[in-house]
Amino acid sequence: MVEGKYKYLFKNMALFTISSFVSKLLVFLLVPFYTSVLTEAEYGIADVMQTTLLLLVPLLTLNAGEAALRFGLDPDSNKGEILRSGINRVLRSDVIVVVISAFAIILSGIGFIDIEQQYILFFILLFICDSFYEYMLLYCQGTERVQIMIMGSVSCTFFVIVSNLIFLLGLNLGLYGYLIAQMIAYVGSGVLMFNLSEGPKLLRENSVNRRLDGEMKEYGSSMLLYSTSSWINNALDRYYILALLGASQNGLYGAAYKIPAILQVFQGIFAQAWQMSAAKEYQREQRDKFFSNMYRVYNACLVVGCAGLIWLLKIIAGFMFQKSFFEAWVLVPPLLISVIFGALEGFLGSICLAFKDGKSIGRATGAGAIVNIVLNYFFILEFSTMGAAMATLASYFTMFILALIMVRKYVKLRIHLFRDIVAYALLIIEALLVIFNMKNYMTLNGMIVVILSAMYIQELTEMVKKCLKK
Repeated sequence: MVEGKYKYLFKNMALFTISSFVSKLLVFLLVPFYTSVLTEAEYGIADVMQTTLLLLVPLLTLNAGEAALRFGLDPDSNKGEILRSGINRVLRSDVIVVVISAFAIILSGIGFIDIEQQYILFFILLFICDSFYEYMLLYCQGTERVQIMIMGSVSCTFFVIVSNLIFLLGLNLGLYGYLIAQMIAYVGSGVLMFNLSEGPKLLRENSVNRRLDGEMKEYGSSMLLYSTSSWINNALDRYYILALLGASQNGLYGAAYKIPAILQVFQGIFAQAWQMSAAKEYQREQRDKFFSNMYRVYNACLVVGCAGLIWLLKIIAGFMFQKSFFEAWVLVPPLLISVIFGALEGFLGSICLAFKDGKSIGRATGAGAIVNIVLNYFFILEFSTMGAAMATLASYFTMFILALIMVRKYVKLRIHLFRDIVAYALLIIEALLVIFNMKNYMTLNGMIVVILSAMYIQELTEMVKKCLKK
């Protein structure tokens, strides 16, 4: 039975790895292209649109995708009823966005608000396309049709690349071309997943199950504090920077996030597989041991990976950032460290969500959001864009500590807390060495990478052995 737990987890990790490496690595290769054809202001506007979608899609759909993911993993789930319930909620959210945007266009026309109307129209279309795509991704994952989900993710990347080459390089449409490419990718891959998962047939054969619909709505609503607070911690700094420093600085900050996204590739692979495993294993014997082992391995990989990226930061930045975007590298170290705490909080949150408890982890995330709201304002005024990165790190650390406390009512995690604290301190030292360009920082940071690898050698070896075995 123990081997079955690891087999299920690593099988899904292998599948998600295929998806992520094909998708994310190709997208990374597009970053130099984007930073060469878009201005800093255009990049900043596009980043704000994408960031706003991250808030509104789960908020207005009442986390329909997350509900489909969790309820789809129940052994007696009805895939057709889950699909029907979620699609209905997605369509309702589309109507809400259209109505609100219509009012925004009217207010813009009379000069009450200063937003260009074409951007509002683009945002409506982006929301409709993205909400459908995101729901189908989570629905396929929840109903354990992971191969279809991977095909959707990879096809989305394919559509993005081809469309960008046409609209940005060929037609030179700038920001408009970038947004059109995103819409084509969302619609194309969403429709692909819908048809491969027999969506039309399931919708014809199943009506709304009122009991299931109510349970999914209740679960999704209980996650609103969690999803909204997560968005605040992920995105609020962009709006502060846009308001206080302008679109150009926001473009730099958005570009800086692209290097932490390298670590987030691994984090995303594990998080997707782990969410499924946590939902499967939360009621079984020896869950404390299983959860503790996975936490230690996950933390080890995150710490060593973060250390390696900070060590090679300027080399990576030289490849990814073109022209004036290169100066964004200095913002990366605190954002990288914040990824660790955000990932660990997500790990702990998945345990709570396996017990269908979105409120506890929501409170932890909400506290982090409050820290983010307060510190972002004062830190940005004092330290410019670096202040936003510092506030993000502080908020994620707050979430992590509170989540670690709250998860104890479900499992007893056995972790090496003192060793972890020392490791986090070494990461901060490594970040300061590169930010202040200290003499011989490359040598010193290389030594820190070696020290951290030695500290976590047992967990890293265990990870490699299990991967090779599975």
